[in-house]
Formats: sequence, C-alpha cells, structure tokens
Amino acid sequence: MTEDAMRTRVRELMPRARADLAEMVAFESVYDPTQPAPPDCARMVEWLEKAFTEAGVSDVRSHVTADGSQAVTGHVPGPPDAPTVLLYFHHDVQPPLDADAWESPAWTFTERDGRWYGRGAADCKGNIAVHLTALRAIGDELGVNVKIVGEGSEEQGSGGIEDFVPKNTELLRADAILILDSGNIEVGRPTLTTSLRGIANVVVSVETLASAMHSGMFGGAAPDALAALIAMLATLRDDAGNTTIRGLDSEQSWSGIDYPQDQFRTDATVLDGVDTIGSGSIAEMVWARPAATVLGIDCPPVVGSSASVVPSARARINLRVPPGMDAKAAQDALIAHLHDVAPWHVRVSVEREAIGAPFSGSTEGPAFEAISSAMSSAYGTEVVQQGQGGSIPLCTVLQETFPEAEIMLFGVEEPRCLIHAPNESVDPTEIEHLALAEALFLRDYASARRR
Repeated sequence: MTEDAMRTRVRELMPRARADLAEMVAFESVYDPTQPAPPDCARMVEWLEKAFTEAGVSDVRSHVTADGSQAVTGHVPGPPDAPTVLLYFHHDVQPPLDADAWESPAWTFTERDGRWYGRGAADCKGNIAVHLTALRAIGDELGVNVKIVGEGSEEQGSGGIEDFVPKNTELLRADAILILDSGNIEVGRPTLTTSLRGIANVVVSVETLASAMHSGMFGGAAPDALAALIAMLATLRDDAGNTTIRGLDSEQSWSGIDYPQDQFRTDATVLDGVDTIGSGSIAEMVWARPAATVLGIDCPPVVGSSASVVPSARARINLRVPPGMDAKAAQDALIAHLHDVAPWHVRVSVEREAIGAPFSGSTEGPAFEAISSAMSSAYGTEVVQQGQGGSIPLCTVLQETFPEAEIMLFGVEEPRCLIHAPNESVDPTEIEHLALAEALFLRDYASARRR
C-alpha cells in the first residue's frame, strides 16, 4: 500500500475513531487503589478487549496487577524473524474535578469548535484511538510483530504496571516501544518527547503547641506552626523563582527545541501582567531543571477560622527531578533542607511519598529514525524534540527491563488539550496524523533495521 493509499485509509477510518472515543469517554474509569474501583474501570477493560480483538490483535486479555488495577495485553504476529514493537497506552483517567467548570459534561463526548471534548479525550483515550486506527489501517502491510500493553492506574502512579513488567518479560519483550502518552509542542508540529523529569514527593508536618491557643493572650510569644511552615516553604525558591534546595543543582541547560515565552504564557494560562519565573529559558525551567511545587497545605480554612495560634500544619511538596539527577538523592536533599530551615526549633517530621526516576528516551537508532520519518511524512514537516515536565515511571522500568529496546514517546496531548483540567479535549487531526505515522512505522520499521 502506498503512502497516499494509507493516508486515505486512515482518513476513511476517522468516523470509527470518533465513535471509539465517544464510547471510551463515557466510561468513568478513574482508578484509585485506596478506594473501591468504580464499575466503569472493568467495563473499560472489557471494551478494550473487544475493540483490540476486532482490530486484529490476538489473545487480548486482562491481568490484575499488584495495586488491583488491570493491565491489558495482546499480540499480532508478523512476518518470520521480524522485529517486535510494543504499543503502550493507559485506560484510566483523572477525576473530572469541578463539574461546574466544564462547558459540556465531562463523561459525554462533545464536538465543539473542531475539537472533541470529554475527560480522557486526550489523556489517554485519544491515544488508544490512535493505536486502534493504525492497526485497522495497516491490514496486510504489517511488517513487524506487535504487542500491546494497557495500564490501568497510570494517573495514580501506584505501581501496578511497574510491578507487572519485570514479572512478564516474555509477554512484553520488544525491540521498539512506542509510548503514546505525550504530545506535540503545538497542533500540527510533530514532536518526540526525549526526556521526562522524575518525581520526589514529600509531606512535611510542623508542630509547636499541644493545642490551639488564644492569639490575644498568647500570640507574639507562642510559636505559630503555620507561620513556621510558611517560612520553610518560602526557602524553596529565590526571589526570581528558581528552586533553591540545598545540595541540588538548579542551573542545567536545554539543547532541544525552544519553548517561546508567548506560547508558554498562553499554554500555561498565565494572567496578563504576571511574570513567568526562573532565571533560565522556559525550556530549561520546565524540562531541564528541578522544580519544587507546594501542592497543598493542611491548616485552618479562612471561613470558620478562629483567633488562635495554630499548633500544627503540614504541606505536600512535589519535586520534579530532571534527567541526570538521582530522584532518591533529590528527595533526601529536600528532606534535609526542610529540617535545616525550620525556625524556632519547631518539631518537623517528613513523610516520603511517590518517587520516580527521570527518563531519557531514544534519540538515535533504526526505530528512532523510522518513527521520525513516519511522523514527518504524516505531518509534512520535520520532527522536533522536546522535554516534558511530567513523569511516567513506567518508562524507567521499561528501560531497565529491556535495555536494548528503543523507547519513543509521542501522542495527541498537545497543550490545548488541557489534560487533567476541566474541558479536556483533543484535536481530531492529531489522532489522524499520528495513526498514519504509526501505521507507516509498523510497515517500514523492519526495513529500517536491515539498512
């Protein structure tokens, strides 16, 4: 099949992709291992088993992983002695958050202004539509063996698939791994994500008094736990906004594509007149340097608060760790920093939470060259490389388990998708272009390996 014929075939399949996505969005597949799984998590898995089977995948089945979520696997046999490609996706989604902030219901597929809306429309069910469309389009042109793996708890990062992979190496072993859980730098500009920051979360608690005390009688001499916590958190950044954790290098550089200031302000919804932060370029600040973010604080709310000195307070801190930095060492440094900067000899305790190593993907090799060529052909323009501030712990596990495999990250999740936020959406042209790129890759990768 010529490239033009493949392009036509993918375009003809787009109504099916739209129908697929509409069905997937309707599944409220929010998985949290600390709570009973909603019925739609199981229904989503059943749908995947049927859809991938109909798309030509054999032995599609689910596996209960260590955190209780379900992984989905299957395979498509290719020509004898052909290389193997593993296609990754996840089928859980983020909670919808504020229902009133959605312009259309979160669990109802809605088309508006040329985009497709609904929770999971991009992250990551839009990428599942890419895989299904590519597999349907390739037909008899498949030049490789294909395996699939779908994760059921990616959004919670609770470790189910990370435990599953090393225990099922023969089920998942591949020469090339396509992880569709990323996106282009902007719509229509093909982008490979070649680095991911890791993660090192902690919860810090401060205690000063046995109970809340009247601020009129004791305020001024009684140590305020909330004030102490605020002072500690303020030391995590300097006046310019750079992360300043003792012992961590915060001056790394980025050599890939630039992230223009104006585009970032739009993508990040920075309000007019408000500065972006940090002394480096935008690309350096979001892709190459550590970043500490205070995710939440436990303290008395404004409404209902009393005139009392606060006896205890705590905060959850998210530390993003760039490639080249050890996540455990960074977490250790953050904990030591918090103890060192605590004022007034307040009692400080720090609980370790999620930790995940940073990741650097393939930037050379036959699979990298083949996917770059396929994406360039599909979009009609050159592929660029970007980093990503988010973390995908599975990437590191796959890299450690299959060190010879080339791992490439891409997907439909460009900035306008608003993944994890209300009004998540996907541009259908991204599904179409990436399905074509994946189909071309599955056709041509074996030939690229023989060159």
